[in-house]
Amino acid sequence: MDKQKITTTSGIEIKPLYDTVKPAVETPGEFPFTRGIQKDMYRGRLWTMRQYAGFSTAEASNERYHYLLKQGTTGLSVAFDLPTQIGYDSDDEMAEGEVGKVGVAIDSLKDMELLFDGIELQKITTSMTINATAGILLAMYIALAKKQGADLKQISGTIQNDILKEYAARGTYIYPPKQSMRFITDIFEFCSKEVPKWNTISISGYHIREAGSTAVQELAFTLANGKAYLHAALEKGLDINVFAKRLSFFFNCHNNFFEEIAKFRAARRMWAHITKSLGATEPKAQMLRFHTQTGGSTLTAQQPLNNVIRVTNQAMAAVLGGTQSLHTNGYDEALTLPTEAAAKIALRTQQIIAFESGVTDTVDPLAGSYFVESLTDEIEAAAQLYIDKIDAMGGAVNAIENGYIQNEIASAAYQYQLEIESGSRISVGVNKFTQEKEGITEVMRIDESIRTIQTDKLNKLKQERDQLAVNQALSNLKIAAEGTGNIMPFIVIAVECYATLGEISNALREVFGEY
Repeated sequence: MDKQKITTTSGIEIKPLYDTVKPAVETPGEFPFTRGIQKDMYRGRLWTMRQYAGFSTAEASNERYHYLLKQGTTGLSVAFDLPTQIGYDSDDEMAEGEVGKVGVAIDSLKDMELLFDGIELQKITTSMTINATAGILLAMYIALAKKQGADLKQISGTIQNDILKEYAARGTYIYPPKQSMRFITDIFEFCSKEVPKWNTISISGYHIREAGSTAVQELAFTLANGKAYLHAALEKGLDINVFAKRLSFFFNCHNNFFEEIAKFRAARRMWAHITKSLGATEPKAQMLRFHTQTGGSTLTAQQPLNNVIRVTNQAMAAVLGGTQSLHTNGYDEALTLPTEAAAKIALRTQQIIAFESGVTDTVDPLAGSYFVESLTDEIEAAAQLYIDKIDAMGGAVNAIENGYIQNEIASAAYQYQLEIESGSRISVGVNKFTQEKEGITEVMRIDESIRTIQTDKLNKLKQERDQLAVNQALSNLKIAAEGTGNIMPFIVIAVECYATLGEISNALREVFGEY
């Protein structure tokens, strides 16, 4: 008799044998969408292979985008540097040491023009991992699309725009929660009229998981944040059958293969019930559409080539879980931004799964598995307990403000680290099967001169632009922010005058304050 207790990373006990399961009555493409949001899933259309990239200057990142497109990537995903994420221009003293490091530096519309040089925005979908300054970067993207002559009703992509998880897990917020939620709902309203195909938010569990949460916590806290955004939009008078169609999600995929698949299946079912309970009647407003990125925190600096196997395992779980788009990490990301070689093998991993593995040949191939169906139910039940507790606190904003979500994540992260250090959880190459030499020499380095280059560009821009028009645009934006009207049209006008990201952020800081 097997007396050993085995659990998932969320503590759900795994039985030695699963031999009873509820009858599989659910159909893909139908409420509650457990088995997928499309009837034919990947038989009809593959997921978007969207490789996350951005570093140094707009020119250097543009080169990488053209390289990825040539290699067969089907969507772009922009990583921004820290100053861009928190509303500082590259020449700001707060930006010192960070310009171009973890992403591309974007100070103005001029940089956005260079970033997408030679790329027609109407022919590609672009995801932008940006939150506190999401409205400003979106305004630059819209301004560039206009300059290219694109039909704004046809441009599509996603801004992350999920500020609640920044307070809970990631830290790149600027304004207080209430003012930030106002900014987000202004974006919802503006996009529903001006860029109706744009996904106005990507409600993100990814960073919650990277901060150390379990799979169940990632699911629960992400959906709780999603509920908070639904309530905020409903309070603004927006129609759930319109705005809920443009909400998307962003999940992590870690190493526990079946737990991750079950998490994705449970997420769709739970979101369908949440949206229905708040009045959504149209299927597309009840569907949870999501992007997946393989787990950055699972990558090891030790024996980094082992990460190729980890990423493959995680990517396969995301596909079997029914993802709509996928980023696969570079094997060297525990050490450096991905080199070109690492970026290529990451993309090839997706292409081999798509075209050689056979997993795309049928819809939800694991449906009806005793284990997968039971685990889907157990993850849903465990996540629902968290959501009920958060609802009792008055919702996600309150749960974040009183530190509940942050404390739960910190506790899970501490527990995981104890397991690694004690050896009760094995990490190959870290606490077992170790070796002295790690066998990787090529890393990518970002030159410190990037800040000087960006500062020179800013000085030139300020000499050439119409300063009176910039001053007027910033003044009008502040007046709009002090009122209750939508601030997005004023931000678009400001970026078109070549006001910088820092200038626009500072104008809003003067009205909204800082958190």
